[in-house]
Amino acid sequence: MKFMKLGSRPDTFYTSEAVRSVSSEVSSDLIIQVKGSRYLLHKFPLLSKCLRLQKLCAESPESSLHQIVQLPDFPGGLEAFELCAKFCYGITITLSAHNIVSARCAAEYLQMTEDVEKGNLIYKLEVFFSSCILHGWRDTIVTLQSTKAFPWSEELGITSKCIEVIASKVLIHPSKVNLSHSHSRRLKDDTSCNGVDSQRHKQATRGWWAEDVAELNIDLYWRTMIAIKSHGKVPSNLIGDALKVYASKWLPSISRNDFVDVSDSDSDKANELSAKHRLLLESLISLLPAEKGSASCSFLLKLLKAANILSASPASKMELARRVGVQLEEAMVIDLLIPSLSYTTQMVYDVDIVMTIIEHFMLQWQSPSTSPPRSRIGFERRRSRSAENIDFELQESRRSSSASHSSKLKVAKLVDRYLQEVARDVNLPLSKFTSIAESVPEFARLDHDDLYKAIDIYLKAHPNMGKSERKRLCRILDCKKLSVEACMHAAQNELLPLRVVVQVLFFEQARATMAGSKVAELPSNIKALLAAHNIDPSKPPAPLSTTTSVQADDQQSISGLKSPKSKLSTLQMKLAEDDYLNENDMHPDGMSRPSKFKAFCSLPTRPKRIFSKLWFTNRSIMEKN
Repeated sequence: MKFMKLGSRPDTFYTSEAVRSVSSEVSSDLIIQVKGSRYLLHKFPLLSKCLRLQKLCAESPESSLHQIVQLPDFPGGLEAFELCAKFCYGITITLSAHNIVSARCAAEYLQMTEDVEKGNLIYKLEVFFSSCILHGWRDTIVTLQSTKAFPWSEELGITSKCIEVIASKVLIHPSKVNLSHSHSRRLKDDTSCNGVDSQRHKQATRGWWAEDVAELNIDLYWRTMIAIKSHGKVPSNLIGDALKVYASKWLPSISRNDFVDVSDSDSDKANELSAKHRLLLESLISLLPAEKGSASCSFLLKLLKAANILSASPASKMELARRVGVQLEEAMVIDLLIPSLSYTTQMVYDVDIVMTIIEHFMLQWQSPSTSPPRSRIGFERRRSRSAENIDFELQESRRSSSASHSSKLKVAKLVDRYLQEVARDVNLPLSKFTSIAESVPEFARLDHDDLYKAIDIYLKAHPNMGKSERKRLCRILDCKKLSVEACMHAAQNELLPLRVVVQVLFFEQARATMAGSKVAELPSNIKALLAAHNIDPSKPPAPLSTTTSVQADDQQSISGLKSPKSKLSTLQMKLAEDDYLNENDMHPDGMSRPSKFKAFCSLPTRPKRIFSKLWFTNRSIMEKN
């Protein structure tokens, strides 16, 4: 750190009875009061360099011995005043980045200009500031940080000059900049033994300025980052990394209880601290670059978690949710577990904000093209000009479609695992659970094992669910997409509705038959449960048998399934109607409907195709025998 010394005389200031004086053969004739402190000094050296003191002495009446001058609003305090006074006496003073701002404001207040005397203090400070302070990286940072205590530094242009210098130096290689000691040592440690920079060292070198700039308070940091971004030469990912460094340094590791269990005596202090952190957080959000991937998804979710705890503005939360949604495929389940601090609900996690994130993720792939259709002439002209451009656009479109599909597959896995975590919350409503599960497209779930596990956890955490609620919960499950292990677990799961157990058993039996393997023996408790409802899982579903007897009101639906033009929607409609029956599945006249349960609830999504394969397999085996 650079410094400058002015003056050559030794320091002769001393304190006697709470009064600061200077040793001299000449008696003092001036008393200056600065913020409650008294200085017993001499007019001649002070008034010869300070125009303000000349004016004040001319305006104030003289006493018999000492003339008194009041300086109640002196900038910089006693230290700055004493530094200016020593300069007037020719006493040696040392100037550096730590005190140059206070000295410059004090000299401006006392009007120590060239008009009063050549080579006055303001001139010397300006030369030192421009030729030394602004040429050093570390000196500029320290000087800028010290300006926050002196409003005069804004009028003098010190703050803006420091910010511009910092913004212009962030692209310079750190070898050409005087870095802080800790950062220089870290870069040295990251260098490999053979003298070649490691990959980590290269990455740290690119963002060498982030940690030094992070020492600034949020107001100065915000202005500095705006200046850096305005140059347009710093990559957006480096801006995001710098924001992460600042947040790690100044945002605390906040847990849920930090703002819940606050004593009355500390409530004002806690509110003040919370407001400070909230301002810091919202300032960081406003600095986030617009480009996708400029900040990691994990970092964005941590900011969102802090925004929830600190009660940030809804606009800040929505902005973070939108940014997370754009790159949701990069998220981890633990980052999505955002604590809920709402007074209207007792839920552990904020599932509403996660639902908003998922919606933003889905919306980015659904934006319709707004370009008008090209005329044939225009199309031919473009093709004649450059046919390769069209092929390139087609390849880019395919890549985008492939990336979209891959992202949705990852998000589907992420959502199912997230549901497994939040399903343990006893206060999580069924509607919110199903809404999150249904927000993922059906094609994105290649299997339903993780979804089944989430449903099983939810059923165990909510043992008092009614039959209709359990049916509504299990409607989001596709039994055909369960693995063998999941089917074995589901077949013995007493919490599942009976219709789901029957579907699982039938699909597993169909799968085993198609594979030519022997169907495993059912557990005794499942056999007893099925026998109580007159269900034989070893037989094909009733609608595909011409000898099956059904009730008259079901004949139309059964015949529809036999028709080659039958649609899946008809079957789904019948199953939906069955869900709205009462708890005993009774007709209005009191008659039970076991035959209808077997006819519709046991069917897979495409029954005719599966059973045609089964019949073909059985027929081939019989012909061989």
